Amino acid sequence: MRLDPDALFAPLDLGDRHTVLVAISGGSDSSALLHLFKSFADRHAPALRIVAATVDHGLRAASADEAGMVAQLCAGLGIDHVTLRWQGEKPATGIQAAARLARYRLLDEAAQKAGADIVLLGHTADDQSETVAMRHARGFGDEFRRGDAGMAPAVLYADRTWFIRPFLATPREALRDHLRAVGLGWIDDPTNRDRTYERVRIRQDRPDNTPDHRARLADSARAAELISSFVSRPAPGLLRLDPVVLESLTALRLLLAVAGGAEHLPDAERSEKLVAVLRQEKARATLSRAVIDKRHGTIWLHRENRGLPAPAELAVDAIWDGRFRAVAPTAHAELIAPIGRAAADFAPPAPPGASQALVLAALRAEPGLWKDGAFARPATPAPLRLVLAPWRLFLPSFDLAPAAALRRLFGLSDLPPSPWRDHIFRRP
Repeated sequence: MRLDPDALFAPLDLGDRHTVLVAISGGSDSSALLHLFKSFADRHAPALRIVAATVDHGLRAASADEAGMVAQLCAGLGIDHVTLRWQGEKPATGIQAAARLARYRLLDEAAQKAGADIVLLGHTADDQSETVAMRHARGFGDEFRRGDAGMAPAVLYADRTWFIRPFLATPREALRDHLRAVGLGWIDDPTNRDRTYERVRIRQDRPDNTPDHRARLADSARAAELISSFVSRPAPGLLRLDPVVLESLTALRLLLAVAGGAEHLPDAERSEKLVAVLRQEKARATLSRAVIDKRHGTIWLHRENRGLPAPAELAVDAIWDGRFRAVAPTAHAELIAPIGRAAADFAPPAPPGASQALVLAALRAEPGLWKDGAFARPATPAPLRLVLAPWRLFLPSFDLAPAAALRRLFGLSDLPPSPWRDHIFRRP
């Protein structure tokens, strides 16, 4: 299989971009990514600056030497290189998940420093097949086929940096053939053979799972349509849903996660049971830290008044209750805490169909600024700004439509468009 850099990278919109970051570990996939992308850029975007970044997790004695080898490779190709070190204490359990989060954080920081909003990643068709197999093994494959979509070709990190996977339809062996043809070697990470890790076990069992993103995209589009047309925000912290929204379980699950500040969507089984309850004329339930209250043909959602954060100062970028991000530090002697009992002093009138008690319940769980034990004012839009909890860090391009609908609902700024020219996903 001969690889054509134009076919791999021409669908990327590089028009107004001056710098692109390429993540390279020294393995075959990322080494081929760097070489192929440079070949493409030399011919089509000669003014584009390429910065290669290697994350040294510090988990193996050889990792520092390997980062040095990658730096030498980059120097030979005339590409700037930086080594990013994961410093600090490492967790005793869940090391791979923690390393993944650290890797994205470090690459995002490096991209921001370099003036780039794109990071290229070397995930291959083999990685994609393994991912689908892992999700099937965990029982996610039949969940509206969300798991069957596999890894997204583009993921937006923290609403600002796009992580792009150009090789999701490219086999690993084709990349290795390319490296052999141009005389470049690669580093084999011994952890890729360690069956302690789930992905390694799946890989060695040679899964053959073709991803199917069509159902996921159709499901997301329907959810976005219903959210845009049948959901409103009549009072702080309070969402109004027309029962037609129940036609999309994904729309309901997203709204529950956003209202409750939950990082993960409620599972499909409990969500389906909730839908059955909400078919009744009157109902009240809780799920994903959200209260669901149906009365007079309308469904209301708000954060439940349990498990709310204790009063605290917040640094910039800190997350409050999964629902808000600090965009400015708290002032001296000011604390962020739920509005609580102070809600009665300034709550807006109840919208049609809702009681004043419902408005107060929603407002009590919203964040407020407190000073010397007294309520000062609501903490939004500063120093806190609302975030959509399920996509607080990672927004896959499969979910761009419902994310955009929810951002409009909450009055948030538009998302930066995906660098793939169709702005949704890369068709292999």
